[in-house]
Amino acid sequence: MAQEEAKPIKGDGFSASWMAGVEQAAGHRNMLPLIELRWVAVVGQVTTINIVTLVFGITLPLLQMYGVLACLIAFNIFSHRRWRSRRAASNREMFLALLVDVASLTAQLYFSGGVTNPFAFLYLLQVVLSAVLLRAWSTWTITAITICCLGGLSVFSTPLELPLDAGQSFPALYIEGMLICFALNAVLLVMLVRRIIGNLRERDEQLAALRQRAAEEEHIVRMGLLASGAAHELGTPLATVSVILGDWRRLPELQGKQDLQEDIAEMEAQLQRCKAIVSGVLRAAGKTRGESSSKAMISRFLEDLAKEWRDTRSPRKFAFENRLYHDFAMVYDSTLKQMIINVLDNALEASPEWVRFEAAREADTLKLRVEDAGPGFPPDMLERFGTPYQSSKGRPGRGLGLFLVVNVARALGGKATARNRPEGGAVVEIALPLAAITLEQEARHAV
Repeated sequence: MAQEEAKPIKGDGFSASWMAGVEQAAGHRNMLPLIELRWVAVVGQVTTINIVTLVFGITLPLLQMYGVLACLIAFNIFSHRRWRSRRAASNREMFLALLVDVASLTAQLYFSGGVTNPFAFLYLLQVVLSAVLLRAWSTWTITAITICCLGGLSVFSTPLELPLDAGQSFPALYIEGMLICFALNAVLLVMLVRRIIGNLRERDEQLAALRQRAAEEEHIVRMGLLASGAAHELGTPLATVSVILGDWRRLPELQGKQDLQEDIAEMEAQLQRCKAIVSGVLRAAGKTRGESSSKAMISRFLEDLAKEWRDTRSPRKFAFENRLYHDFAMVYDSTLKQMIINVLDNALEASPEWVRFEAAREADTLKLRVEDAGPGFPPDMLERFGTPYQSSKGRPGRGLGLFLVVNVARALGGKATARNRPEGGAVVEIALPLAAITLEQEARHAV
C-alpha cells in the first residue's frame, strides 16, 4: 500500500503530471493525520511525564524532556500552518516529517531509560506508518534508522532513577508500561491506517477515473479524425450523384412523368441535406468550440432545434415543453446541438410512436429531459451508461451516440444520466451549468 511511482497516463490532454498531482493530493490528506498524531504524542508525553514523576516518584531530567516537547510543538505548529494552505505533499516531505517524529521519540527515550523504557515499542508505529505512506526506499530508510536508534539506546541512555521506597518493583512497572504501550500502538494504528487506506483508495479511484477519461478522449479524437476523413471522401461521390440527378431531370423521356420528377426532386433535397451535413462535419473538425460559437436566445435555440428535428425525422407524436420562464442569451455551437439531437434520435429509434422533450431551469442549471415509450434500457446498459459500443440494438458499431452525449456534457461541466420509466420507456436527463453555455451578464440577470 505504499505510494507508487507516478506513471504516464496516455491520452490527449493527460500526462504524468496528472497522476503526480493526484498522488500529492492524497499525500496532503495523509499528512494531516500525522499532524494530529503528533498532538496526541505531545499530550501523551506530558501526561506520562507527570504521572511517572508525581505518582511513581521516578526522577526524570524534566528540563531536557520538556525542551524536546517544545521543539516538537513548534514543528507541529509550523506543519499545521504550512499544510493548511498547501494542497500537495510529496513522498520526500512525508519522509522528513516521520524522521522528525523518530528523532523526537529517540530523544525522549534517551532521557528516560533507553531500551528499558517500555515505550520504545512506539518505534513500531513509525515503521508501520512509513510502510503505508512512503515509497519503498523511504520505508527501508526509516526502518534502518529506527533499528540504529534502538541499538544506540541500548548502549547510550540516561538510566532511570527509581526511589528506594517504590511500592512496585521495576519488572512490574515495565510490564504495566509495556501493556499501555501495546494498547496505544494498537489503537493508533487501527485509527490511522484505516484513515490512510481510505485516502489511498480515494486516490486510486481518482487515477482510475483519469485513465478512463483519457481513454475516452483518445477514442473521441480517433472518431473525429475518422468522421473528418469520411466527410472529405464523401464530397466527390455526392457531387457526382448531384450531376446525374440534374441530367435525369432534363431527359426528354422523363419530362412528362410527374411521379418520377417528384422522386428526383426529393432525391435532390436529400442530397442537399447530405452535403450540408458533410459541410458541418468539416467545419466542426477545423474549429474549436469558441471559434464556432455564436450568440442565440436559449428558448429560440431549443424551439428551432425541436422544429428542425421534427421536420427531418417525422416522428408520429413529438411533444416539446419549454419550461424556461426567463429567456437568456447562450453561446451556441454545433456540438451542443448535436448532443441533444443524438439523444432525440436514440429515443426515436426505441419509440417511433412517442417522444417527449422538456427543457427547464433549476437554480443555475439547465435541465434537458428526453422521454420515450420504448422497451427501456437493459440493466447492464444502465450500469455502464455512456461507455462506447453499449447498444440495445444488437448491431456492431452502434452505441456511440450516448457515449458522445456523456462526454460532451462532461466537457461542459455537466452530466448526463439515464433511467427507466415505471410505466415503460426510458428517460435521459442532461444537466448543464448555465455558466458554461450562457453569457455571464445574461445569466446574472436571468433570475
